[in-house]
Amino acid sequence: MALPMANPGARLVGWKEAPALGMGPASRLAPPRRAAVAPHRTGRGKFPVAAIILDDYLPMQSTEVKNRTSTGDITSLRLITAVKTPYLPDGRFDLEAYDSLINMQIEGGAEGVIVGGTTGEGHLMSWDEHIMLIGRTVNCFGSRIKVIGNTGSNSTREAVHATEQGFAVGMHAALHINPYYGKTSTEGLISHFEAVVPMGPTIIYNVPSRSGHDITPEIIEAISGYSNLAGVKECVGHERVKCYTDKGITIWSGNDDECHDSRWKYGATGVISVASNLVPGLMRSLMYEGENAVLNEKLLPLMKWLFCQPNPIALNTALAQLGVVRPVFRLPYVPVPLAKRIEFVRIVEAIGRENFVGQQEARVLDDDDFVLISRY
Repeated sequence: MALPMANPGARLVGWKEAPALGMGPASRLAPPRRAAVAPHRTGRGKFPVAAIILDDYLPMQSTEVKNRTSTGDITSLRLITAVKTPYLPDGRFDLEAYDSLINMQIEGGAEGVIVGGTTGEGHLMSWDEHIMLIGRTVNCFGSRIKVIGNTGSNSTREAVHATEQGFAVGMHAALHINPYYGKTSTEGLISHFEAVVPMGPTIIYNVPSRSGHDITPEIIEAISGYSNLAGVKECVGHERVKCYTDKGITIWSGNDDECHDSRWKYGATGVISVASNLVPGLMRSLMYEGENAVLNEKLLPLMKWLFCQPNPIALNTALAQLGVVRPVFRLPYVPVPLAKRIEFVRIVEAIGRENFVGQQEARVLDDDDFVLISRY
């Protein structure tokens, strides 16, 4: 009898069809033979002997996807904004405000956006919300700005599935963090990235302060041979940036307050920025117009303020005070204290309101102005 298929993308091997039941002693499955080896590596050691081989089914490897995006399109980007996700008072996405934010990024000179990253609160989204927002960004703005979807996870299976969906809805590249909380070994990290990088252009995100695990140069060098590796968003510091750029690996600074020096003194390609949500034009100048210590010093108070509490708390507060998003927070995030809200208005005045997104004057919001959502 023939065994049923395990799933549409798999075939069973190692068994041959046995005679029909009731036909004598041969009416049982024939003894198994050694299975053929799947073309996909499942670990850093030897290939396992498996009874199921997956067909080479990765929709993001289609000709159409390859024609739409390339690793080179990503490695040339200087200013990528980790964009904020705004909400309605009931906690759903405020898509009108979101569209406005993306338009302001395009007008301000940003060349790419990270959708659903830490700043965009991807960790507070369902995967349905997450993929929908990536798809919407591509559909509405994909011809004017590169869309990089945060489809990373501490579960390799989940990261593979989300990345498959993200490329299927049109994202130009994926952002992948290392498995966090349930940390793994160096070999495990390499295998995790080897499972996702072949799917399409990929940026690896190293932020040990959040993940609890440094992605060391040993790991990046092990996967650097993949043509889909666009580069690394690196938050460890200048020396790590230089370590990679000396070897020809594309690096974006993940720290706004270090990005000027990383770009002009240590060879970084650019920055994946939080501050550019607020001042995209000035951040573009910082990345494109050569060393500018005066502008960098002018922006440092804003950059420091944005990280006075864990990101994106201060950014969410700032955008609300500028009137470009509603003052709605998905918990566990809450606005910065009143003293910090007052400080932000003073920073806007010092830098110049004309350099910030939006049209309204910056104002200090009271505690009662904010809506905190726990169920949505």
